[in-house]
Amino acid sequence: MAYLDISQVGISFSRGGRTSEVLRDVNLVVEKGEYVSIIGHSGCGKSTLLNIVAGLLRASTGGILLDGREVNAPGPDRAVVFQNHSLLPWLTVRENVSLAVDKVFSGKKSRTERKAWVEENLTLVNMMHAAEKRPNEISGGMKQRVGIARALAMEPKVLLLDEPFGALDALTRAHLQDQVMEIHARLGNTMMMITHDVDEAVLLSDRIVMMTNGPSATIGEILKVDLARPRRRLDLVEDATYVHARAAVLEFLYARHALPALAA
Repeated sequence: MAYLDISQVGISFSRGGRTSEVLRDVNLVVEKGEYVSIIGHSGCGKSTLLNIVAGLLRASTGGILLDGREVNAPGPDRAVVFQNHSLLPWLTVRENVSLAVDKVFSGKKSRTERKAWVEENLTLVNMMHAAEKRPNEISGGMKQRVGIARALAMEPKVLLLDEPFGALDALTRAHLQDQVMEIHARLGNTMMMITHDVDEAVLLSDRIVMMTNGPSATIGEILKVDLARPRRRLDLVEDATYVHARAAVLEFLYARHALPALAA
């Protein structure tokens, strides 16, 4: 049985008597421990699909199974890291992570165990040194690391990443990409990431899911990235497999499925 099974998923929205179909017949199987990226032009429904997996939206057609159970509402088995860190500004770094841990593990872990679990996850993202700071006292990259720690602390079956590095500068982005690869290697968790960045998708992913343009977007092609792990970005710059994968994604996005304005 597939770990995450997205079957015949479609969704439409109605407004002012008009119906718009965003996604149609999306089928995807994700194995446990796999890192999958979803890429496509703006408006192709990438984030909509992620929100359906998260349980934040209900599919109009089809359905999703996670570890054999139907997904029809939000739950701690699917943690989301958004582009906006979404930290509560009046709480410290430690308190932001503790809020999630207390919600999920109250009655399952003692107060001492929960405190230790918060610290373990902050240590995982190298943020224990700032545990008592508030969000306005730390950088954007540090805020995103706290968001990742909060999500991981819930012990989700799938970690959903919605352009988690999109608002960061290039150097901070690269550092966090490396950190996410280290976390994935250490924990072996299942990850699904939305991205616009071709290089990011090739560097991080086991497979890249390429979406056709909307409306009625669907999966156009899935590319397996046959690069050994661990991966070091400097080693991959001239690697033939990396270059080929990057070219395949670019060819899909800008030759076969370019936006009309770009194709003109």
